[in-house]
Amino acid sequence: MAGPVKILLQTTIPTVEDDWHIGRFAMLAEHLASLKDDAGRPLYAVTARDRATTGAPDPVLSKLDESDFDQLWLFAVDVGDGLHADDCAAIGRFRNRGGGLMATRDHMDLGSSLCSLAGVGDAHFFHSRNQEPDESRHCRDDEVTTDIDWPNYHSGANGDFQAVKIVGERHPLFEGVDFLPAHPHEGAVGAPADDPAARVVATGCSRVTGRDFNLAVAFEPGDGEGRAVAQSTFHHFCDYNWDPSAGCPSFVSEAPGDGLKRNPEAARSVRRYAENVAAWLGRRSL
Repeated sequence: MAGPVKILLQTTIPTVEDDWHIGRFAMLAEHLASLKDDAGRPLYAVTARDRATTGAPDPVLSKLDESDFDQLWLFAVDVGDGLHADDCAAIGRFRNRGGGLMATRDHMDLGSSLCSLAGVGDAHFFHSRNQEPDESRHCRDDEVTTDIDWPNYHSGANGDFQAVKIVGERHPLFEGVDFLPAHPHEGAVGAPADDPAARVVATGCSRVTGRDFNLAVAFEPGDGEGRAVAQSTFHHFCDYNWDPSAGCPSFVSEAPGDGLKRNPEAARSVRRYAENVAAWLGRRSL
């Protein structure tokens, strides 16, 4: 009988205590590792790590296609230098041999190394690279944190939650999911115009401007190639957003909320989304 699906949770920065290192996604790792099948066997074996160093191929990412990992959850928390060309090539080969990929980032140019990824990278829009096609969106949404420029969609305070609007037929990623964590300045994603396999599956709404913005893009390629998800912000999966008492880097200036703590239904929805991502990337029935 096949063993648990092997998931790699990976950031694009070396371990730096006062930053978004992989330890700040411990609740996600613990939740995925806790999931069991009907017979009580673990569904997932989770490995969580930061990249080894910048400026050189990462020893794991650059050989990902030769590994036994089934999924890569890539948290792009860099400022543009988080992926080496060898890493990107191996991630492409990983998808071509059926590996699942979730790639996420944050505001402005945070995580812009994702632009170097084939396919999924085209779904991520930044301030200085691969900008949103709609030029009317090249403006600030969140005006409070003035050192962060567009894209910076304000869906609420860290620790609060936002309502999700389903686009088209409800995608399996959002089965049973009506809420995601909020964040004061989310990034921008969209379905690449030349990729018929990609579609926006959910949107959020800015609490500042009332403008809709994309939360997730699903890629459903043909036989043999792995599924993929492009996500507007890594804060949908971060400990600090699930529970602000977990703490955050010192450069986070916005006051957190406590909406998820006060709303068990929303908290369940947040964790259900993580479960759905793992199941869908693994082609497992929900």
